[in-house]
Amino acid sequence: MRRDTSAYFYDSFTRQHWARFDAGSYRLAPAALTLLKGVNEPMLLSEAEEVIGPLCRLLDIQMEVNGVRPFVIAVAGSAAVGKSTFARVLRPLLAQAGRTVELVATDGFLWSAAILEKRNLMRRKGFPESYDLERMLVLLAELKEGKWELRVPVYSHELYDIVPGQFQTINQPQVLILEGLNVLHGSSRDSAAVAADYFDFSVYLDAAQNDVEQWYVERFSVLQGTVFQRPTALTACWISGRIPLHRSATPASRRSNSVVEKVTVELK
Repeated sequence: MRRDTSAYFYDSFTRQHWARFDAGSYRLAPAALTLLKGVNEPMLLSEAEEVIGPLCRLLDIQMEVNGVRPFVIAVAGSAAVGKSTFARVLRPLLAQAGRTVELVATDGFLWSAAILEKRNLMRRKGFPESYDLERMLVLLAELKEGKWELRVPVYSHELYDIVPGQFQTINQPQVLILEGLNVLHGSSRDSAAVAADYFDFSVYLDAAQNDVEQWYVERFSVLQGTVFQRPTALTACWISGRIPLHRSATPASRRSNSVVEKVTVELK
């Protein structure tokens, strides 16, 4: 699952070898998979069955051994690497075992556009300093404490901002998936708590720098011809030349339980 030479920390599997662990009953219908894909984030049915399916079986073992409720799973990686689609596919697969599974995107913890403008951070949007990390830590702490009706702000990619007055409510699911750029980043202070302190398992999506940049540009081009055409869409802030791609997220891979490498495959 990992491409580098840090075998001391990870067992390494090719996709073919990993698929031998088998997805078991963790499978999706083609129509269901189509509905879960993100913008310019293609995923073949074989990928769901050969990569995420066996991962679900590994998570079964982890949950049984740990006995932790709620079991918190982090999905991290750089922008445009496919985190959202991976997490959206993982959620219904894990729910097939009769579990309640919630998915929370860290976009909801971004500071509002007004605050980012005031702090001169608009061009740093997506980097750690643009998030209300304290609020995210409070959510995770209260979740682990067993509290109910936890509220997460809703973020709109069309508005490029937090939606005032809208929240996602979390009510003690058996599994919570937290997906985002910076969920595995550490703190600048040695004694400070970090989100990873609350994770029971983590997945880092890795890819070559060139591939990530290509996927980002392709996704932006698709958005320009679709959602960014709407009158309510705000696109000016996207054109900054500073995007949180591979370099900003790479250190986090060393803190994950598993690393899944994505590659570009040309179909002929």
